[in-house]
Amino acid sequence: MPIAPEDVEAPAADTVLFRSSPARTFVTVFAVLMLAYLVVSPVVGRIARDTGDPWWVTAVQAVIVGATVAAFYSLSARAALTTWVRVSAGGLELAAQGSDPVLLAWADVAAVTVRRSGLRTVLEVTPVDLDTVHPVQDSGVGGPPLTETSRGPAFVADLTQIWPSPRALRRELVRRLHPYPKPILVRPPQPW
Repeated sequence: MPIAPEDVEAPAADTVLFRSSPARTFVTVFAVLMLAYLVVSPVVGRIARDTGDPWWVTAVQAVIVGATVAAFYSLSARAALTTWVRVSAGGLELAAQGSDPVLLAWADVAAVTVRRSGLRTVLEVTPVDLDTVHPVQDSGVGGPPLTETSRGPAFVADLTQIWPSPRALRRELVRRLHPYPKPILVRPPQPW
């Protein structure tokens, strides 16, 4: 069972918490599906020889399909894996995709990258040395997933469902890392 940020004592009083939000995920998926359904329905109607149903029937179908799929996705195993990032004067705490949280003091952060990967927004936190990473609470699940970067191993977190937003997290990271000579890399969105 993943550890909630409320179960972990904050390293400083000025913490800002960013966490995955199933409600935000539901609203986003629902809106995208509604838009897609309403745009595609007239095209399919013309190809399939329009049935003559009034416009509101298509809207009701879009709501039913959108709500069903969005609810299923929001409750699916992938969406249920909680991610949270807590930023404070004490450092950066990260629990990604249901992992145990880790704490990195700002002096122990080599680089932070916020980038787009397809439709996802991804956070990569590269520690100066993996030995400087402090497990906040050990429940046996293990730390966040690691990836290999040009700077060395980095913790990875999917920020797509995070709230307030990945953009707000990026602003907070820039503000916190400003006194330190650590780069924050922000890659532009990848072309589709």
